[in-house]
Amino acid sequence: MSLNPASALNVEQLSWSVDQTQILSRVSFALSKGEMLGLIGPNGAGKSSLLRCLYRYITPDQGQIKIFGQNISGLSQKLLATKVAVVQQETPHYFEMTTEQIASMGLTPHKGLFETDSQADKQHVAEALEKVGLQHKAQQQYEQLSGGEKQRALIARAIVQKPQLLILDEPTNHLDIRYQIQILELVRQLGISVIASIHDLNLASAVCDRLLLLDEGKCIAQGLPDEVLTEAIIGDVFDVCCQISKHPQHGKPLITYFYGYQTGQPHGGEHDS
Repeated sequence: MSLNPASALNVEQLSWSVDQTQILSRVSFALSKGEMLGLIGPNGAGKSSLLRCLYRYITPDQGQIKIFGQNISGLSQKLLATKVAVVQQETPHYFEMTTEQIASMGLTPHKGLFETDSQADKQHVAEALEKVGLQHKAQQQYEQLSGGEKQRALIARAIVQKPQLLILDEPTNHLDIRYQIQILELVRQLGISVIASIHDLNLASAVCDRLLLLDEGKCIAQGLPDEVLTEAIIGDVFDVCCQISKHPQHGKPLITYFYGYQTGQPHGGEHDS
């Protein structure tokens, strides 16, 4: 694929291995400005490894990553942090810090060494906490929050950071259904470019503009949800039987799974092959 400097993110022929085990193999894709790309695939497909390459936590063996036309290897850590925010799958420990202080950490890349927070900064933090539904827990210790609340606090921190690209690794992993939908809809409304690994295929279908499907470190399919989420592709990659219909609200693919794997007959009558 050819690189498009007008894109938010260009990845070309990205490969990474550990101890001669290939984790990512020649992965290529592009993310347009303002687009939300859903990264899907089975456990162990390489989704987190791919995201870690994008925010420079790991260095790929080969390939090229450009953010807004600039190769990420040439960006300082501070400059990268002004462009890219990351919410990881596991919530880190922040002892003796309040929820408000966690969200305020998003201001750091934009501050000088001894620069203090302005009233506008504090207002921005308050608005971010309100967006994720944590304004009433601003002064509560971060470690006392539930798993889902911690994840929302970290998303508030990312909002405060004002990135051009937001990278989310299973952002809804610990959230109740309501907040799964609410957080991803909120992310969409930020008006920035987003790449998010999402475990729930129906949720990915509903909220993402396009999808990238990984399996065993390779790109199996990419495109619009109805191009990627087909019965044949889902059956091959996830080894499940399903039926695809249109969601009654948004019209994107709605996946209905069949059951009976313990009995060896998951197809369900007329859907048997």
